[in-house]
Amino acid sequence: MRIGQCQLKNNLVVAPMAGVTDRPFRQLCKSMGAGMAVSEMVASNSLLWGSKKTRRRASHEGEVEPVAVQIAGADPRMLAEAARYNVDQGAQIIDINMGCPAKKVCNVMAGSALLKDEPLVGRILDAVVAAAEVPVTLKIRTGWDREHRNALAVARIAEEAGIKALAIHGRTRACGFAGEAEYDTIAAVKAAVKIPVIANGDISTPEKVRRVLDYTGADAVMIGRAAQGRPWMFREIEHYLKTGEPLPPPSVEEIHRVLIAHLRELYEFYGEPTGVRVARKHISWYTKGLAGSAAFRHAMNRIESAAGQLTAVDGFFAQLAGRGQRLTYVEELAA
Repeated sequence: MRIGQCQLKNNLVVAPMAGVTDRPFRQLCKSMGAGMAVSEMVASNSLLWGSKKTRRRASHEGEVEPVAVQIAGADPRMLAEAARYNVDQGAQIIDINMGCPAKKVCNVMAGSALLKDEPLVGRILDAVVAAAEVPVTLKIRTGWDREHRNALAVARIAEEAGIKALAIHGRTRACGFAGEAEYDTIAAVKAAVKIPVIANGDISTPEKVRRVLDYTGADAVMIGRAAQGRPWMFREIEHYLKTGEPLPPPSVEEIHRVLIAHLRELYEFYGEPTGVRVARKHISWYTKGLAGSAAFRHAMNRIESAAGQLTAVDGFFAQLAGRGQRLTYVEELAA
């Protein structure tokens, strides 16, 4: 799949997720088969560019290409400035967030709230495309609510503005993450525009990826929550799309190795104590479905040091190995 001048190695994209798709997670997913991973959204408010959190989110040192950065806001001029700023920091693709359903984002008329104002959508896209010297992509939902689905109209605005790829989460803003994704809407958009369309929503297994691609005609899929604690799912999907055969799930030993490496990257990236706090949710995701993990996750939340977390993780997996269980991991579907 190609986005402007950027050639991806495949059509598997990691969705931008606040508090999740930091550089360590993006790097890990890319190493395990993802063709692109989009950063957490960076606020367009220039007053925030100097904050420690924003500098971390805009950090791409050593990141495998392509580097894709998502920006969010509601003012065309500020979004254009944010695009220029992030390109200067190394971004090779700029993604505009018009899909986030969070109240704190929508209350300032950013994210999916922008779908209520199509003329403003056009002004924002025109401004960012003109400002960025790299391909610009857009992520949207199917509309504001079930009575106001306008993904098709927004897609045409995006194509006219020069957007190079369009990701669609198959739900309205009002739906949040409830209900089933609307693949019919994604299929209708794909049939109406010539730019690449990326399908998003409820994609949790290799088999589901194949069905979604076949049904919608989409050029790629974007996977979010299903990849939390399961970065290897991208290699599983890539293998299945190429061969039609499933890969065996990872062994307990591999889960252990991947988790430990991920934790060390988090500690280095964030430092303590932030890295320890961030690591807790990843430990929970990785171990969900493993025998005895509920009690382990509860105890993990009381550990306050990186060394303590690593010791506890090693001990948990040693217990699993001692039971002679090669694999007790149970895949749990996630949207």
